Amino acid sequence: MSNLIKKEAIEKVKDELSKIDKKGKKTRKGRFAAAVLGSIPWIGGAIAASSALHAEKEQGKINDLERIWLEEHQKKIEQLYYTIYQIHERLDNAGEDVHDRMESEEYLTLVRKGFKEWDNAETLDKKEYIRKLLTNACATDIKADDLIQLFIDWIRTYNETHFLVIKEIYKNPGATRGEIWNSLNGTYAREDSMEADLYKLLIRDLSTGGIIRQHRATNYDGTFQKTSRRSSKSNTLTSAFDNTKQYELTELGKKFVHYTMEEVVIKLGTE
Repeated sequence: MSNLIKKEAIEKVKDELSKIDKKGKKTRKGRFAAAVLGSIPWIGGAIAASSALHAEKEQGKINDLERIWLEEHQKKIEQLYYTIYQIHERLDNAGEDVHDRMESEEYLTLVRKGFKEWDNAETLDKKEYIRKLLTNACATDIKADDLIQLFIDWIRTYNETHFLVIKEIYKNPGATRGEIWNSLNGTYAREDSMEADLYKLLIRDLSTGGIIRQHRATNYDGTFQKTSRRSSKSNTLTSAFDNTKQYELTELGKKFVHYTMEEVVIKLGTE
């Protein structure tokens, strides 16, 4: 998106924030934006300080340190406003049920929690996961708010290396640890190396967290079947890069990927 279009998008958000009547009643978009801004501790002071520094800048009274501070916070504010605009744009033409959901206190509670984590997210990818999750949480049939909060917690807890493993298993269900490693890394590593230890930790984190599991056969009603255990004559432990056991996302893991890493198609409303 060009800088001009992005600037126009940011101005639209500012305009929505200004649409408050004499009784203090905010528009639907205004309530959403206010919930976002209220969840980020530094935003109010930064906006006020930014205005003051802009005035000083015009008068030629700003020093280099103040200029750097102004530019850095201006970038963060614009990124935040643009994220708000992206969610608005996706939800604008949705049905009335989506608009009602957007105004509900239950959804605004999720917005506050989500943008608090958005502000703390250390990567742009994590910020995007939260944006997509909050959009999809409003516009689809995922109305289990506790589940959405769990997904926000997962975004905070796991790092980008975890997400690379999740994405690889999502693209290639049934991949073994060896296949996942080769796809993401492709280099040889010893079993007693730091790389092997880290890789086993990633798999263990995601397994115990309920996002991935070893593939299991099920019967007609979905009950997992036991696997026969054969005694092994090998005197070595299972490799960190094992190529026999297949991995897949749990059903919960699939939902997590679907709502945080994909743009879900939104049902359009009617006039």
